[in-house]
Amino acid sequence: MNNPNPQMTIPPAQATLLDRVGIPRQLFWGYVGILIFMMGDGMEQGWLSPYLINHGMRMQQSATLFTVYGITIAISSWFSGVLAEGYGVKKTMAAGLILYLIGTVGFVGYGVARLNYGIMLVTYALRGFGYPLFAYSFLVWIAYRSSQRSLGRAVGWFWFVFTGGLNVLGAYYSSWAIARLGYINTLWSSVFWVLVGAFFALVLNRDKFRPAGAEQAGAKARELVKGLTIVKEEPKVLLGGIVRIINTTAQFAFPVFLPTYMETHGLSTNAWLHIWGTIFTSNIIFNLIFGFVGDRMGWRNTVMWFGGVGCGITTLLFYYMPQWVSGNFWLILIPGVLWGALLAGYVPLSALVPSLVKKDKGAAMAILNLGAGLPVFVGPAIVGIFIGLIGNAGVIWILAILYFISAVLTRFITLPDNARTVYHTASGVPSEEV
Repeated sequence: MNNPNPQMTIPPAQATLLDRVGIPRQLFWGYVGILIFMMGDGMEQGWLSPYLINHGMRMQQSATLFTVYGITIAISSWFSGVLAEGYGVKKTMAAGLILYLIGTVGFVGYGVARLNYGIMLVTYALRGFGYPLFAYSFLVWIAYRSSQRSLGRAVGWFWFVFTGGLNVLGAYYSSWAIARLGYINTLWSSVFWVLVGAFFALVLNRDKFRPAGAEQAGAKARELVKGLTIVKEEPKVLLGGIVRIINTTAQFAFPVFLPTYMETHGLSTNAWLHIWGTIFTSNIIFNLIFGFVGDRMGWRNTVMWFGGVGCGITTLLFYYMPQWVSGNFWLILIPGVLWGALLAGYVPLSALVPSLVKKDKGAAMAILNLGAGLPVFVGPAIVGIFIGLIGNAGVIWILAILYFISAVLTRFITLPDNARTVYHTASGVPSEEV
């Protein structure tokens, strides 16, 4: 069995380019696979809601569909960490692939194609179990395979490929494919891309890592329980999970109502897709930048100021700009790009939370993964519950206030000796956080 916790610094003479930029070299093909898989998974995010509304569905029905989808994503996100720890990462990722494929066949072939809302609810929910098991299990793998010095960069690269596939390549591919293949065939093409991604991540990626104790009797059940009890043993992990929920709540709320809002201010669906894709082009670039910034400036500082405060301000600017500039594409794009860049300020959270515990990193990651999955449910739910009561502007203010709350909560997520990163704790380098 491989060393279960190989967090050691590679001697400079042996370090490859991948090691220097922070990618665990044995996991390179896994990163490539995540990028392609998430492109297939995310191609409908920017246009599915307006498509369904234009075909007779009410806004509240669309919000409910995405909410149900988000519930299963949240459940699957929590299980991804503990199942990866107890059963092995590749088996968990393969299970995610199978569930995604089954759900897609039902959703596209019987739900969307026939505009059957009941089938859409069931099959889209089933599809939601897929990508968290596939992608977030790989994040557990990264937490074990990365050195302490480069963990922030390693998770930065994960969010680079995850978001690059889900929100950038998915959006741009959709804008190209819809015009040439049509909406339904574009959805069907996702099957091809997730299979290609799975080939890279599960076949070409040959690392055989399994966490310690995965083969022992009772280990699997203990890991499932540990995924819940870890928050009692280390309450800061719970705070990290809450901050992670807030991180991307707006990301999953925006596509439910902003395309329609932007259309009333002069922007077409195609223009919105280009804005959405450009926003996350900015985001994936800054996922890398904030990985490096976090390793130097401090993980907590980066999340608190760039993520929480920055996203709160730019969320409001992104909403109000269309009213101020009357549909000017480029001026609306600017605050969107800034929001996408500052959204990456939360990247060091994926290094901070598992570093709060010396063992059971899979359980800590399970809480963080749950926090990553819940926004897919929470975002649309906020829209569905409040948009009829307080309108678009009220929803935007809720999302902005949540970001400011996350900055306050992050203030209390401290490492031992108030260190900026695990490396500073391990090496005894004194470094005070603000």
